[in-house]
Formats: sequence, structure tokens, C-alpha cells
Amino acid sequence: MKAKIAEIFKSTQGEGIYQGLEQVFIRFFGCNLKCKFCDTPLATYSEFGSSDLMDKITEYGQNYHSVSLTGGEPLLQHEFLKEILPLIRQKGLKTYLETNGILHQELSGVIQDIDIVAMDFKLPSSTGMPVFWPEHEKFLRIALKKEVFVKIVVLNSTREREVHRSISLIRSFNKDIPLVFQPEFSEMKQQELISKIQNYKNLAGQYLNNVSILLQQHKLEGIK
Repeated sequence: MKAKIAEIFKSTQGEGIYQGLEQVFIRFFGCNLKCKFCDTPLATYSEFGSSDLMDKITEYGQNYHSVSLTGGEPLLQHEFLKEILPLIRQKGLKTYLETNGILHQELSGVIQDIDIVAMDFKLPSSTGMPVFWPEHEKFLRIALKKEVFVKIVVLNSTREREVHRSISLIRSFNKDIPLVFQPEFSEMKQQELISKIQNYKNLAGQYLNNVSILLQQHKLEGIK
């Protein structure tokens, strides 16, 4: 089986609660969504078999936190993940899945070999996409078999009622699940967004125990 891989590189994680840690990034080609704030449009890819990809991962040694499976949306290639994930674990490496949090059936087939799930909540007012609450709920239920945190990208268009819905969904499972609000980088200097995201953090903090605002550090530092 071959996977479509856009790029492979070692860098520092720039988002979420593992920000600042070194990872090897495997960027899978293709996505099932077209979010209006997408910052990783992918135009080209190379094909890798599982042994070829493991050879590339092995070139980076083991002196880093984890292997980040990112995209695009990695779960679109879940059959390939079933092959490569056990091989990564056999090397004693942690696996870190970055996902839009929608493909719950695909997640169920690979969750046993995932260590950390970095899951987005895609709010309609922010993405310009349809509602995905049922998919997010089913996805989070499966992801809770392992370590998971939720990230919400906030734009000026983000609506408070959708943030309320997100908070309620997370709390219905476990109020200790970390929630990260991430300002959309292109709008980050706008005062309206700064005020809005702080209000959302304060709101979520009334119901959840681990809420933070984290910027896209790799963009601020100009690294990949």
C-alpha cells in the first residue's frame, strides 16, 4: 500500500499544549474539508510504502518527542495508518495525530496505536463549513481512549453560541480535557479578536479546568 505524503521534516511543534517540543512531521496529502482559514494548502505529493516511510523516519534518530501525523487530514489514509503506526511504535516512538476531528469511524480503526490526539472543533462561523457537532461528539468519545486535547481556531467571525456548544460538548465527557483557543494568525493583531478570544477563555474557564490561549508559535518565529 502507498500513501500520499506532501512532506516529511523535523521541526518544533508550534500549536497546542505540546508547543515547543521537537517532532518529526509526516504531512499527509488531501483533506475532506475546505476551511476558509486553512494555512496548509497542498499541491503536490510523493508516494511512500510503509517500509520506505519508516526509513525516512529512522533517518531522524529518536531524539525528539513524537512523530506528528498531520495534513491535510491523515485519517483519509487510515488503511495506510494501520500499516505504519505499529511500525512506529515498534521503534519506541510516540505517535501524535493532528486531525479535524470528524472521521470517527476511521479513528476507531487506528486509535489503539495512537498516543496523543490533537483534535480540532470546526465551528461553522469560523470555517465557512457545515455543522459537525455529531461527528465531533463521536470522534471525541473514541479519542478519549488515549490522551486528547481540543483546539478551536477563533476568527472575528466566530460566534459565542458555537463556543458555548463546544464547551458543553467537552464538559459532557470530562471537564479536565484541555481546550486551546487559537487566534487566526492573519487576524491576530486586530483588537476585536484579542478581546473576543479572552472573553471565550473566561467563559470556558467557568466550566472546564484546563483552558488556554496559544498562538501559532512557529509562525511568530518564522520556522516550518
